[in-house]
Amino acid sequence: MTTEHLPVLLTEAIELLNVRPGGRYLDGTAGAGGHSEAILHASAPDGRVLALDVDPAAVARVRARLAPFGERARVEQANFASLRDVAADAGFLPLDGVLLDLGISSFQLADPEVGLSFQRDDPLDMRLDRTLETTAADLVNSLGERELADLIVRYGEEPAARRIARAIVRRRPLRTTGQLAAIVEQAVGRPRGRIHPATRVFQALRIAVNDELGALDRALTAAIEALRPGGRLAVISFHSLEDRIVKQRFAAEAKGCVCPPNLPRCVCGRVPRLRVVTRRPVTPSPAELAKNPRSRSAKLRAAERLQDAA
Repeated sequence: MTTEHLPVLLTEAIELLNVRPGGRYLDGTAGAGGHSEAILHASAPDGRVLALDVDPAAVARVRARLAPFGERARVEQANFASLRDVAADAGFLPLDGVLLDLGISSFQLADPEVGLSFQRDDPLDMRLDRTLETTAADLVNSLGERELADLIVRYGEEPAARRIARAIVRRRPLRTTGQLAAIVEQAVGRPRGRIHPATRVFQALRIAVNDELGALDRALTAAIEALRPGGRLAVISFHSLEDRIVKQRFAAEAKGCVCPPNLPRCVCGRVPRLRVVTRRPVTPSPAELAKNPRSRSAKLRAAERLQDAA
């Protein structure tokens, strides 16, 4: 079976990044390379792209895909949280644009060794970076019932977290995705509509295993510091936790001052570092949704780096 990964909000992301010839761009989540390839085309003839991914299989795929662009494309295995350091080592600073697509690729969902799908009976792993030590199996088999429920609520926003955690503790040890999905389904009932009852639980475990929200927060800081004045940062998120972090960071960086509101004047001296380009998130068009139903939850936000105060 051929796995196809369609880059989400591709045209919109290129437009909001304001891609221009000669620019230096960083794709912090290369995935299958679709966004990186589009940036290279839009920045021709001399624009450059540095593409990162924690998944070595993704790195190999993207290197092969971008090989025709020669020295204009560079692909490295790295977490986007360290994007500024990687860009500095590669001679890419300052950057004209940074793109972070926070979605999971179709290749990763289809990889039985990663264990992200509840539609098969794969090892309960979920590590996108294989060098990480803790797996999803480690979490579900070692956490106490209350800790496990708290994790599912915090990262999955699952209303039935307590009931699910109780059922997991009673049935462990668990070793496969199929076992976990079956337990969740028994605890909360069979799926209604297109959302499987295990979706939020799998999301919560994946986020916890890969420290996705912590990495996103660090990546936003690194991206802002790496951008030149006028450079753009675009982020595509797929669930409310990610989008909330991006929205709040953009708003805080656009405001600048963090003094208490009761002070008569600013004493912190902090100035805005960003201008928010998208007052509301950009979402997929009906045409994209028809072609790629997996894009339905995608939200794209963008901001522009401002000049630092003298």
